Amino acid sequence: MPLDSSPSLPLPLGLEWVTAPASWGFADDVLTVTAGARTDLFTDPLDGGERRDAAVALAVPPGGDWQFAARLRVGFADAWDAGGLLVHAGDGHWAKLTFERAPDGAPGVYSVVTRGRSDDAIAGPVAEEALWLRISRTGARFAFHSSLDGRSWSLVRQFALDAPAGAVRVGVIAQSPVGEGCRADFDGLRLSPTTLPHLFDGR
Repeated sequence: MPLDSSPSLPLPLGLEWVTAPASWGFADDVLTVTAGARTDLFTDPLDGGERRDAAVALAVPPGGDWQFAARLRVGFADAWDAGGLLVHAGDGHWAKLTFERAPDGAPGVYSVVTRGRSDDAIAGPVAEEALWLRISRTGARFAFHSSLDGRSWSLVRQFALDAPAGAVRVGVIAQSPVGEGCRADFDGLRLSPTTLPHLFDGR
């Protein structure tokens, strides 16, 4: 798939680059994003040190409840290489759900919630090469889910961002905090004004 960083190439779902990637392309309903070397989005919980150079594209979600989902394939090479979904309400209020490589080489589901400083968690390893991720907003609550087939979903975590509804944006992220870059392919991207009917089974 050819990659094109031209601003004339439209992104899907009204996404716009906040932090541009090393390269990107959109063809055959697949958004391909390559993060630059040593890029990340994280606020250290110990000293408050900030990283804000990961590739990020955001869109305005529907009013009220909504759900944003995609299937990811990631070209893992180094620790913490990842692609994922992001909900963002300001530099100090955001959360990401990622398909990410651990230092031992095992890919897994990771999440980070930032309200001033980041609180990260590991949901578990993933043996498959593709993974569905989803963010759901229900009132003031956000929920992260993952799925192997896009039909049966597992809860990763729920949380609030304590941010005004009008400030919230949602989108995609790719990062390579200690590596030389990371490619993430997103397909099945969808952003819909639907309500999560049940938190724990995710259906």
